[in-house]
Formats: sequence, structure tokens, C-alpha cells
Amino acid sequence: MAIKVGFVSLGCNKNLCDTENMMGLLAESGFEITPDPCKAQVCIVNTCGFIESAKQESIDTILEMAQYKDENCTLLVVCGCLAQRYEKEIREELPEVDVIVGTTAIEDIVTAVKEGLSNQKKSYIYDIDKCLGENLPRIRTTPQYTAYLKIAEGCDNRCTYCAIPYIRGKYRSRKMEDILSEAKALADDGVREIIVVAQDTTRYGIDLYGERKLSELLESLCKIPKIEWVRVHYCYPEQIDEKLIKTIKEQEKIVKYLDIPVQHGCDSVLKRMGRKTDGKSIERLVETLRREIPDITLRTSIITGFPGETEEEFDELCAFLKKVRFDRVGVFAYSCEEGTPAAKMKDQIDEEIKESRRKTVMELCQEISLKRNEEMLGKTVRVITEGFEDNLYYGRSGGESIEIDPKIYFGAHRELDAGDFVWVTIKNCDIYDLYAEECERTDLE
Repeated sequence: MAIKVGFVSLGCNKNLCDTENMMGLLAESGFEITPDPCKAQVCIVNTCGFIESAKQESIDTILEMAQYKDENCTLLVVCGCLAQRYEKEIREELPEVDVIVGTTAIEDIVTAVKEGLSNQKKSYIYDIDKCLGENLPRIRTTPQYTAYLKIAEGCDNRCTYCAIPYIRGKYRSRKMEDILSEAKALADDGVREIIVVAQDTTRYGIDLYGERKLSELLESLCKIPKIEWVRVHYCYPEQIDEKLIKTIKEQEKIVKYLDIPVQHGCDSVLKRMGRKTDGKSIERLVETLRREIPDITLRTSIITGFPGETEEEFDELCAFLKKVRFDRVGVFAYSCEEGTPAAKMKDQIDEEIKESRRKTVMELCQEISLKRNEEMLGKTVRVITEGFEDNLYYGRSGGESIEIDPKIYFGAHRELDAGDFVWVTIKNCDIYDLYAEECERTDLE
């Protein structure tokens, strides 16, 4: 009988891609992947170590999985970012953990599990700049119709608040032919929406080809017949050039949606963050994007309470957001991460102030979101169906990404399955979600 392995994947979608590869490798080697960790003989936690709250969630999950060692579980494996950065501390403070696998050792997961089951409780921690292998098997955990496609590992931006370069290493682009091969395999497996991800997608290709190659990659992805939507996440503003904008504008399969993490709007704070742009440059970029691609949806992330952030600098951030009016905004209170330059800065902000400012920005962005949704009333959009609840179908248009954005709820004239595309007309809205009816214009199909 096959040994059952249960996974818990925490953190970002890039980490999820690693989890799916490890699941594929284990399944290929004869292990049985179970969705129920309490029935597993091997429990694997792929951790996040990006910010303090993520670290705590990882530790709590490890302890939760350790409880199963009193039942079926005989081996507890910890992988990912927390494992890579805090291997020594895990060994000392979490004796329940049997095997530790770092971010660049996912190809060794089969060996790690087999040796662990043979009572060889080892750590597999390699150079963070090691290149990962290609053509790895993969068991997807996303819905059948959508998949993340990781195009690079690591980051070279060195923002002063971010620990990623110390966990994931320098930026390493994957070869374009390997990415396209994986994308074609995903399409053959039923995927209709490809979501392109990396720590910074706009930097793709610089290390391999000596120039940015995201535009060429996107154009090649659009040529895969079975793929209907291509979505791009994590485009750093200073790297978005005319060529990329032209590609997004002209390629019909690329949804008119960009995730642009700007983090702040005040120049002095941006400088302390180590960002390579300024507020005016971001404003000009947004103006250009909306002029060239009028129906584009722009998402960003904002950090409040960065070290030294004065009331005047915070007010400047709010004024910036009111002017730019991003369609989607994720707001986070600054998390002090050890080993980063920002952690050593003077004038660390009190937690209550950071949180109060976060709530202020959230309220501001909710007002903008409601106005944006009201502007959508009467418009017709193409939606990918995701499910059914409370007598309504729900899904996403090109303006909403999976998991992080609101949904569109709609009535339909026929029975739909998850993954079906349908045109709907927006009839109502609230702060986040939209409500619609299936459009009867068959000429739009």
C-alpha cells in the first residue's frame, strides 16, 4: 500500500508552484497524495517567512501538524522560506520537525522523505542562488481552468524592507523554451487562464538574455491555442516600458490587468524603501496605461508605518492614492524583518500607529473601489465561471485575479460549469463585488 503524504502550502502563489512540483515528484515516485493531513503518514508544511505574521502562521501550522504524530503521522517535513532562513532555530525550538528542506532543494523532496522514513532526520539546505530544475512533474491545486506559471526565482531589487533576497536569492530567469513547454502542458491539461508570476515579472530575461524579455514571452504564450487568458502579476513600475504596454494593448488574450506593487506615494519614503521610482513617475505611468489601455484594471500594494514615516509623509501617501485611484489595493502595516536594512533604521513606528494608518488607507481605498464599481454599471464583460452559491453563479472578469480580488455574481439562462466563459452585464454593486445578468447578445460569444 502506498504511503500517504499530506501537504499544507502557505504564503504566496510562487510557493504554491513549489508545493505542486513537490507533490508531482512524490506521486511520480509512488507516494499517494492525500488532501487530508490527518490521514497522512508524512505531513509536509511548505512555509512562508516573508513577514512576521506569515512566520507565526507557519509555526502554528507546524505545531498543528505535529499533533498528528500521535495518530497516523510518522514524519513531519518543513519546507520553504522559513526552513531556508531559520533551519537552526527550527532544529532547536521545534523538535517535532524531522526533516527540513530549503527553497532550492525541492527536487530532493523524494530523497528527503525516503531518508526521513528510514530515520535519517536531515536538513537539505543549499545555496539560495542555486538554479532549480526544469520539467518537474506537477499536481495542480488550483481550479482546473487556471494555473500559475512561475517564470523566475529570487529578486535583485533589494528593497530595504524585504527579506526575499536573503531567502530566495538573486533573480534567476527560467529559459523561455522551458516556460512555454510547461504552459503548453498546462493547456493540454485543461488550463484556460495562465497567471504569470515571479517576484518581479518585468525583470524577466535580463540575466539570461541581457535584456527584458517579458513582452516576447507573453506574445508566445498568446500563441498557445487552448489558452484564452494570460494575466501578469508583480510588474515593478520602473520596468514597465512602451514595448510591454504595446504588447498588453495589442494581444487580445492578455487580460487588461496589471499588478504594480508601488508600496508608497511619498518620494522620501520611497527613497528609504530603496525603491527605484518616485511618486510623479508612478502617476505618469498610470496616466499612460489608462490612456493607451482605457479599460485596464490596476492593482497595487501599499505599506503604512514604514520607519520614519511622518504625518506629513502619510498625508502625501493619501493624496497620492486619491489622485491615482488604483482599482485594487492591498494595504499592509510595515513588518520589521530581521536582517533587512529597514530593521536597523531609526524612528520605528509604533504598532498602533501603523495599524491606524493602514485602516485609514483601507477606508480611503474602499471609497475609490465603490466609485470604480459604480462606473462599471451597465457595462458588459466576459467572465470565467468559478462556482455557484445562493442561487447565483460567481466568477471573474479580466479585471479580477483569483483569490485576491472581488467576484462577480450573476444569474444565467443556462447551466454552467466551472471554467465556462460567459458574457454578463453589470447591474449592481457594493464596495467590492459586482452583480450581473448573463448577456443575451450571442454575437459576443
